[in-house]
Amino acid sequence: MHHDSPILAGLIGSGTAPSLTPALHMEEGRRQGLTYVYRPIDLTALHLNADDLPSVLQWAERLGFTAVNVTHPCKQAVIPLLDRIDPVAARVGAVNTVRFGPDGRTGFNTDTTGYECAFRAAIPTVRLGHVTQIGAGGAGAAVGDALLRLGAQRLTIVDVDSSRAAELTDALAGRHGADVVAAGVDALPELLAACDGVVQCTPIGMAHHPGAPFDLGLLRPELWVSDVIYRPIETPLLRRARQIGCATLDGSGMAVFQAVDAFRIITGHAADAGRMTRHFQSLIAAE
Repeated sequence: MHHDSPILAGLIGSGTAPSLTPALHMEEGRRQGLTYVYRPIDLTALHLNADDLPSVLQWAERLGFTAVNVTHPCKQAVIPLLDRIDPVAARVGAVNTVRFGPDGRTGFNTDTTGYECAFRAAIPTVRLGHVTQIGAGGAGAAVGDALLRLGAQRLTIVDVDSSRAAELTDALAGRHGADVVAAGVDALPELLAACDGVVQCTPIGMAHHPGAPFDLGLLRPELWVSDVIYRPIETPLLRRARQIGCATLDGSGMAVFQAVDAFRIITGHAADAGRMTRHFQSLIAAE
């Protein structure tokens, strides 16, 4: 791709207007001398919903978009609308990046690869014998697959909705083996006393869902702790984990590295992860 051919991308989903992703992509593009425009396509503001996705994609394609990111509630709905899907995205069962090309539409999932890269960058040496994951929603599906690719020997998935935990467990077990993944039957105190690390994939800890997903007295210094929330970057869970000396991975890692991976898919150029991380943190700090 020539530096002078403009790149046009968008973020399709409900309530995407306040997203930091467009600024993140465009600033990195500018630093690389690319002409890169990335716009939120906010279904809520446009009075549309996931049922309108076929026509939104069709128009993006017709209007010459290079690619789009898709977020809630479109990550599953987009799959039947694709011509091909990257194997990693197919396994997760969700797509967050669609590239348009002469050979049609190709779907990728950079949430899962982004989490994997963030983990390798931040806490590469932690033990992965037994990991507890709290939350089996969209983020949980991406993170669970990444943890198993990272080499978790056992993954226990806990969710307030036990059927959702069972569903994700079955999907992961189908790909990675029934011996490595289980739905949590033990109570969290027992699990957290025995496992090597815990990953928090629920909205608990965000400004409008204050608090922590479990009693923070259950933390111990040997446990590594990962939280996918990035508003705020330091949740009560991470603050306590850091106070007692746990190795931690905050949500900015996944948020930045999913954008790093998407930037490469969309533009064909590698992004500078360190520079994007600093930019992301300055955007969060300014909120």
